[in-house]
Amino acid sequence: MDYEKIGLLAGIEIHQQLDTKEKLFCRCPTLLRKSGEHTGEYHRYLRATESEMGEIDGAAREEMKRERKFTYYTYDSTCLVENDEEPPAPLNQEALLLSLTIAKMFGMTPIEQVNVMRKLVIDGSNTSGFQRTALVAVHGTLPNGGRIETLCLEEEAAQRVEGETFSVDRLGIPLVEITTSPCMHTPEEVREMAGYLGMVLRSTGKVKRGLGTIRQDVNISIKGGARIEVKGVQELDLVADVVKREAQRQQNLILIRDQLISRGASVQPGPVDVTTLFAGTGSAILKKAKMILAVRLNGFSGLVGTEVQPGRRLGTEMSDYAKICGVGGIFHTDELPAYGITQNEVESLHRTLGTDENDCIVLVAATPKQAHCAAMQVIKRARFALDGVPEETRKMLPEGNSAYMRPLPGAARMYPETDVLPVNVGPSTWDCIALPELLTVRAHRFSTELALDEGLARQIAFSERLPLFERSIAETINPTLAASTILMTLKEIQRDGADISMISDDLFIEVLHAVELGKAAKEAIPEILKMIAKGAGSGEAIKKCAPAVSRDQLHAIITKIVDERAVFVREKGNAALAPLMGVVMAEVRGSSDGKVVSELLRKEIARVSTSR
Repeated sequence: MDYEKIGLLAGIEIHQQLDTKEKLFCRCPTLLRKSGEHTGEYHRYLRATESEMGEIDGAAREEMKRERKFTYYTYDSTCLVENDEEPPAPLNQEALLLSLTIAKMFGMTPIEQVNVMRKLVIDGSNTSGFQRTALVAVHGTLPNGGRIETLCLEEEAAQRVEGETFSVDRLGIPLVEITTSPCMHTPEEVREMAGYLGMVLRSTGKVKRGLGTIRQDVNISIKGGARIEVKGVQELDLVADVVKREAQRQQNLILIRDQLISRGASVQPGPVDVTTLFAGTGSAILKKAKMILAVRLNGFSGLVGTEVQPGRRLGTEMSDYAKICGVGGIFHTDELPAYGITQNEVESLHRTLGTDENDCIVLVAATPKQAHCAAMQVIKRARFALDGVPEETRKMLPEGNSAYMRPLPGAARMYPETDVLPVNVGPSTWDCIALPELLTVRAHRFSTELALDEGLARQIAFSERLPLFERSIAETINPTLAASTILMTLKEIQRDGADISMISDDLFIEVLHAVELGKAAKEAIPEILKMIAKGAGSGEAIKKCAPAVSRDQLHAIITKIVDERAVFVREKGNAALAPLMGVVMAEVRGSSDGKVVSELLRKEIARVSTSR
């Protein structure tokens, strides 16, 4: 795809949780609890409020159509602030200072007075119906010549457990939201800039790591299309695919629009009740419905079934709109007869509505209230098709496609938070902020100063176990031994079923010290760590997996093994080294270093080979 030709524009919003001790507006710990640990729950309905201008945000109005009842799980580590039953505490100063540090790393200009605002959110993810957010800095720079527009400090949303049930343990964890300008022109450039932003954030050493702690929202448009926000891209490797598929979707919607215009297509303003028409239907879904409504789309035949993304059609987009009203989906004549609906029923439907082969009919089946709501949503989406691409907020699907969530929010979404006092950021605060070393710079330093392989240096610099590595080298452990054990050995034994969370940093360091002092061989490290993961101490694990063998004892063992195989040694010469290494290492069971064994074994092989 020629992205320059289609005029691709893309920008990124990064949401990164900060690793602070306390939440943003209360003193609860930023601790995520395990499933089933909740100590209480409550229920709540949420509704939109008007802005200062007396308007209700369009995205919030759309959410209100769902009429959902939300359940919230509480814990002994959460409080009334998360429940929206107590006013918020003052803004967390640790989180504010960290957000300012990040802003300075991007060359941004701080806001002199940080004011907290309320951002309307009624999808259940905030118990209050709004998210507290504060603009901290503006005007940063990116390596591609683009700019970072804003950096905000926000409270994290509640974690969805399932359906309409949320957990408030995550609610209130501080996060930064970084928004770029639409300065990227290819999917690969979007991925590269997302990677750069993530690298800078991790360079602070004070951001949370793991799935869900960082999320990318991508804003995408093409020439003749519209701005689309795709939310919830959690994996960096999927960013480029999301951009590619959204560009493809917009191109296809523009092509559909052009065909609709050339056909003189139109959308009937209201649905028709066809419930009695399907009184004897064999379709299980239609049988259960209290009402069946039909929407007439003049000139839409064949286009509702047209693919806009892999596996998704214009009809799928209409279905996404209808689902907001609580229906399971829609039927349309581009895909009928099917689902128990017969050809005779389809022909009868066309006769009743006075349509022909150029038209498409959409059916919605549900309760009267749901059916009317869903039918009007289908009409709304069909009218958008006549214009091309509607501005939307969409959620990312696992394979890189996206589905409609709600309209893009507008200015009516924000209003002042009166319960939190503003915070002044003076020059003295800004000037005293020290910038941390970038991970890319640190990786280069590890390679040059510690003689680490470049690939290994980059891996350990970007690893969430970087603090353990830096402690290891501070305690004079060989950098390559420390890095390879952290990056490879721990991962290998975890794949084998070991619970590496049981291996404390102190125990890990003790094992590497034992190897450095010759008390255990490198080859024994995996088995030693496996024992520690089961609850053993380092001394006990080393004694069992690598019993102490002195150099004299090792020499005696090697001499005996070589003498017993003297004929083999004389036949093979130096080629006997590899097979005899295996014999010796099995005998000493990881208590001796391979280099020492090899050195002694070579000498003994040379002695026997030259003897008569």
